[in-house]
Amino acid sequence: MSAAKAEILGRIRAALGARTDARVEDYRAIPRRYLQAGTLAAAARLDLFLSRIRQYDGGVFRCDAASIHETITRALSDRGRRRIVVPAGFPREWLPDGFTFLADDNLSDDDLDRSEGALTASTVAIARTGTIVLRHSPREGRRALTLVPDYHLCVVEADQIVETVPEAMRRLHALNPSLVTTISGPSATADIEMTRIKGVHGPRTLDVIVVA
Repeated sequence: MSAAKAEILGRIRAALGARTDARVEDYRAIPRRYLQAGTLAAAARLDLFLSRIRQYDGGVFRCDAASIHETITRALSDRGRRRIVVPAGFPREWLPDGFTFLADDNLSDDDLDRSEGALTASTVAIARTGTIVLRHSPREGRRALTLVPDYHLCVVEADQIVETVPEAMRRLHALNPSLVTTISGPSATADIEMTRIKGVHGPRTLDVIVVA
């Protein structure tokens, strides 16, 4: 955490004052009528997640744990991508032959931009919203890695998929990440004259490999 950020948070804590029992009870008393947990079976939850990714124009691949590297080969070959950046902690046993994989050892933004895409793992995924959440662990890499390249191939394991947003938030709370990035399909915006443009805030092309 930067010194400036620590100072700002310290001032906020000082302004809020001590955490009293009354404040805790007031927080607990806030009505929470939204859906707290899912009801779908694992197969239906997986199907819902995949359908959301497709609705967002994302590519979908499915495989078992033994064929991740073959599926990565198929996904990259389908897109014509050969030079890919990977996080330093990405599982090496998942990487297939025949491609150039560049470990992100603080590559410059220009180096990331010159690559043909990024390949990462993930932390959790939300079926109802079709959202992938990264906490930027060694297998997921820093934030720039998934924002600068124009293509992102992300590996999501089936047991990482929950049905609802509150379930995902509880998982993240247990991990206590300092930063998260949420991805719901390829980057797109319609802020300018309601014209949808891809790739403004991140990769314009997203593929997802679900390992089940």
